[in-house]
Amino acid sequence: MEITSCSTLYTHPIKRTTSCNCFYSHAGLNLPTTRFHPSSPHLSVFSRSFTSTGKSLRIRTPVALSTTSRSNNYSSQELAVLLEVEGVLVDAYRSTNRQAFNEAFRKLGLDCANWTDPVYSDLVRKNAANEERMLIMYFNRIGWPTSLPTNEKESFIKSVLREKKNASDELMVSQSLPLRPGVEDFIDNAYNEGIPVIILTAYSKSGEEIARSIINKLGPERISKVKIVGNEETRQSLYSEVVRGQAKHSGLDEQLAKEAMKAASAEKQRIAEKVASALKLSVEINTTSSESLDKIICALRAGAELADIPVSNCILIAGTQSGVDGAERIGMPRIVLRSSLTSRAEFPSANAIMDGFGVGGLTITRLRQKTWSSDA
Repeated sequence: MEITSCSTLYTHPIKRTTSCNCFYSHAGLNLPTTRFHPSSPHLSVFSRSFTSTGKSLRIRTPVALSTTSRSNNYSSQELAVLLEVEGVLVDAYRSTNRQAFNEAFRKLGLDCANWTDPVYSDLVRKNAANEERMLIMYFNRIGWPTSLPTNEKESFIKSVLREKKNASDELMVSQSLPLRPGVEDFIDNAYNEGIPVIILTAYSKSGEEIARSIINKLGPERISKVKIVGNEETRQSLYSEVVRGQAKHSGLDEQLAKEAMKAASAEKQRIAEKVASALKLSVEINTTSSESLDKIICALRAGAELADIPVSNCILIAGTQSGVDGAERIGMPRIVLRSSLTSRAEFPSANAIMDGFGVGGLTITRLRQKTWSSDA
């Protein structure tokens, strides 16, 4: 697996005070038979025929294009690129998360609370980016609002996170949120070489509406060069129609199994976050629920179907572990683009990890110079 260098988070001590004298308003609180699995790599929805072994793909050392090796590389008609939105088109976490917290503090009348970049980075590092624990640590250090009863701290934290989510959504659609450097050139180069570019909004963490508003930052001309796969496109795909037909015959045992997997996934996440906090690390582990993973797989297959390219010839540029998990399940090559949120995370099932687009990072030329193999 190829890995390029990535930046680290720097720390800064948080000054401790005995109490927070700001006034907190309670107005912000809302108190109390044979079946196939959607991930099967052997199910094809393409009119053309191809062979997929279903094994995870590995990326080999770059090879120079030559007359003898050119046949081993994809032509423009045999390659497609699928792009996630968050972490790929934009580094939303770097651009909006800290500001969203400060806006939430302001709306709740917490004038004494303000996260500078060093303070924010320190909280992220020491709490493995768990936002609830970040808030608890911060107020334990500077003091909780004097007007807040001790037994209402949990409700207070939830209120801050709710306001933070609202502020983050507003910042995501604002003009001030920049696209990642080089992504526009990457799309243009792919288009000029006849490589289909599919942008995935169906499983965006912030929701499809916000994801599409981010895509609008590309501008009308560039948007005309790409195809978008959202919930509706996924639902209308041939693969999803087949899955829905099988789901009608799903029994109670299968539904109970899915619920059990969800519970196990949640427990795994809880344990991982506890260990990561103790080790002061940020971790990304495979805790994607079966239902969520099925949705991601459907979106990835819909993207390949829209591009009219076999799944094994589509390359997912991912910013999330969940996308990597889905691509791995169906034998789709996957490259992780690091962001400020995932700068220290590990992605063992990714074929490559890069820091960004452009020189020294991800380019169309670099993709073409790779030999993709199904060898384990």
